[in-house]
This record gives sequence, structure tokens and C-alpha cells, in this order.
Amino acid sequence: MLAKELNGVVINADSMQVYKDVPTLTARPSEAGQQGIPHCLYGFLEPDENCSVFKWVKLAAQEIAQVWQNNKVPVIVGGTGFYLQTLIKGISPVPQVKEDTRTEIRKRFERQGYDAFLKEFQEKDPSFSFTDPQRILRAAEVLAETGKSVTYWQSLPFQKEIEADFLCFLTDLPREELYNRCNKRFEQMMKNGAVEEVKTLLAKNPPEDSLIMKAVGVSEIKAMLSKKMTREQAVSHACQMTRNYAKRQMTWFRHRFFADQVVSDAKSRAILTKALHFLG
Repeated sequence: MLAKELNGVVINADSMQVYKDVPTLTARPSEAGQQGIPHCLYGFLEPDENCSVFKWVKLAAQEIAQVWQNNKVPVIVGGTGFYLQTLIKGISPVPQVKEDTRTEIRKRFERQGYDAFLKEFQEKDPSFSFTDPQRILRAAEVLAETGKSVTYWQSLPFQKEIEADFLCFLTDLPREELYNRCNKRFEQMMKNGAVEEVKTLLAKNPPEDSLIMKAVGVSEIKAMLSKKMTREQAVSHACQMTRNYAKRQMTWFRHRFFADQVVSDAKSRAILTKALHFLG
């Protein structure tokens, strides 16, 4: 509604909706919902492609610049808070690494195992204190590529990909309503083709560390297809994971994201009024 009223272009800020093959499972806007309104950065990546925050921010900045050039209004929509935060505030200039470096580090991790890899890496970079596997891998890639610790790069001033003023809205639903929507959402996805989408995804044999393989519902449907879960078990577990994710997501937004206005209804006319005032 907002994009239509403002002569806007919707730009996706959801880390899962950038992937092909799974529009239902990732709740991508339907074709009917996109009618008459340009939508960008949806469904353009293969499952084996990596979508880092750095890649997304560069692409989003390019789309915003193009929208401005066309005298339209960029409307950025999505629930990946780190993407939004980075676009608005900037990020430490940690360099991107070559795909060859990334592949080699991950092969070494698989060969050595978590404990041995962590011990060896901590000897090389004692300044890095995190123990999360993905953070360790990222830090090891940066060290291998640049010869400097990721903590050095993170100590540098933030850099923005684009300079812009942002008006931020946060939708905050009552907990019970949010959980009810989570439950209905996944059951509806199962009826609308989510199983076929996961079959298509798995047929491409994406790597296990692919981001899209972490989407809520993928592991449950995969387990159902391999007879490790019944349909009822898969739905129940995916609903629980959806509720858990929604809770973590809202906690993050409440504590780390500055919203100009919090609303309980994304279709509230108050959003349009405030947006029109912001745009002058």
C-alpha cells in the first residue's frame, strides 16, 4: 500500500527472499501482490551463492540510486535487521574474500574439525574471542586473505554505502497474535507448495552451509521427505522454530533498531501520513 501511494519501488531486505526456488517457504510477495509496483532484490540468487551483508548493501545502494534517478521513492521492506542497520548506519570496512580462499578455509575446517581448527586459529589470532563456527570461519578467511585480524578491520570507522535519510517503521504485534500467525503461516505454506519447493532446492544439491538451507522449514521438510519425521512432526517442529525465530527477531529490533514509529498494523494510514510528511 505504502509503495503504491508514494510512487515507490519495493526493495527487499530479507536474507532468505533473495533466493530462487523457494518463494512460498520464504514468504516472498506473490505475483498478485507485486502487480503495478516494481520489486527489487527478490529471488535472484542460486542456493549455492552466498549473500553477505556486504553484498546486499552494495546491491541495495545501487537500487536506491536507480530509484532516485527515476524520480521514485525507495521503500525498503524486510526482517533482516542487520541488513537494515548496515544500510542506515554503515559497517566496519572488513574486506570481502575471494571464493578460492573461502573454499580452502572451509575445507580445512571440515578436515580438522571444530576443536582443532579453533585451537590453531586462536594461536594465529589471539585477539579473536568468539567461538561461533560461522564467525570463526569468517575471521579465518579475512586473516588468510589480508594478513590482518578481523578485529583490526572492525576497529576502523564505519563506512556507508550510500548517504540517505531514512524514516523507519517497526511492526510490533502482541505476542499471542504473532504466534498464531506463525502457526497458520507454516501450515498454509505446506498447502501452497513448500514441499515441492524444497524438493527443487535439494535437487540442486546446495552445500550444507548455504544460507537458504537454514531457512525455517527446510530441514523439517527434508526430514519428512527422508521419512525421519512425519508430516505432523515436521509441521509442529517448524511452527515452533518459526515462533522462536520471531521472538528472537523482535527482541533484536526492540533493542537494536531505532524506529521512528512502532505500529501494530502494517497497513495503518498513520504510516502513510508520516511518510508523506517526511517526504515534504
